[in-house]
Amino acid sequence: MFTLKSKLLGAAAALLCAGTAFAQDSGPLLDLLVKKGVLNDQEAETLRADLTRESNAALYSAIAGGKSTHSLTLSGRIQVQYAGLGASVTGQAANPVSTAHFFLRRVYLGVKAQYGEGWSSNINYDFAGSTFDAATISWRKNDALTVDIGFRKVPFGLEEYFTSALDLKAIERSPANRYFVESNNGRRLGAGSYRIGAYAGGKLSNGFFYNVAITNPERDESVAGVSSAGTATNNSLSYWGNAGYRGKLQGGWNYAVAGSFGVLPDQGGPAATGLGKGDSINVYSLWTTVTNGAFDFEAEYLDGTDQHGVSATQDAKPKGFWIQPAYKITPTLEAVVRYSEIYAGRRGVTISDGTRSAPSTAAMKSANEWYYGFSYLFRGNETKFQIGYVHAESKDALTGASASAKSDGIRSQMQVNF
Repeated sequence: MFTLKSKLLGAAAALLCAGTAFAQDSGPLLDLLVKKGVLNDQEAETLRADLTRESNAALYSAIAGGKSTHSLTLSGRIQVQYAGLGASVTGQAANPVSTAHFFLRRVYLGVKAQYGEGWSSNINYDFAGSTFDAATISWRKNDALTVDIGFRKVPFGLEEYFTSALDLKAIERSPANRYFVESNNGRRLGAGSYRIGAYAGGKLSNGFFYNVAITNPERDESVAGVSSAGTATNNSLSYWGNAGYRGKLQGGWNYAVAGSFGVLPDQGGPAATGLGKGDSINVYSLWTTVTNGAFDFEAEYLDGTDQHGVSATQDAKPKGFWIQPAYKITPTLEAVVRYSEIYAGRRGVTISDGTRSAPSTAAMKSANEWYYGFSYLFRGNETKFQIGYVHAESKDALTGASASAKSDGIRSQMQVNF
């Protein structure tokens, strides 16, 4: 009579000698051995598990090039959007061309390596935008201190820094956030998002958390800091930080309050062409979150000063805010409403500066946006479908004339994260 050991050895001889790649296709042969009585069900499962472990070990040894590497983790994200947004302008005979388009918003592929003793590294690339999302070398002492060197987001703002694109309830970040942190186009400030530098942060057991950074001043995802020499426009370092507190109240209420700042010497002026001429940008953010079961509330206020951001004699002092309540109607269906407003003054703001994919309109002094939407959570935020109605307005022409513009439409997104 065969013993378990003899049967496993006999069956495994052919399987293991065929190579680890064969392990993935061994199911039919194992089923046949069970049918012939060579193995019983439990013995087949034991052998299948052994083959899988051997296969994974071989794969690991093949892809882990560094001798000190303990583990590698692959990750990815696919976000497919549809934007259908029209626009109208008062006093203008022909309205701007509408947007009606499917597009890949993000296609991330990342790898994280753990080396032991607190060391790790992370690389994440967005194939949709042909840009890096992260390229860092990290050392973690404990919860209170982690240090990153490389390319990542600076610690400014709730929506930009503390909210991953994976978790956005209104599909896109708010117009106020976009105006302050996205690339300087002569109106937006470009005071946030991705930069290369040195970062440190952590959290304490009493609920306090913090993050600080010293970086290059330029916001540039495509180059990702590979340039080894600066110019007169970007040789002044920028400084960033945030600090806050997370706590709990009776009745299941959880909250957080925090503030952020950014100091960007030589990055101000009336347009992107004015960089490196002594004008600075300073930005600030105050934010809060409140949750209780199915209820979620988030709000943020942003303020800043751009020296000579309007003209050689006038500073720009933009302000903005957003408020967003959300509620899970069922475990898989969540409703959200967000209102956002920007006051740009004479520096100007267009609807498309704040509302992504909106048709371009003339610059005015202020803009706002309402978003009403739903998310269907197939597998939480990992796999979800989102759809919402967008209504945006801008008003108060820079010339002082009575003028306004509107944009209405829908935005939807299908997301998978792995």
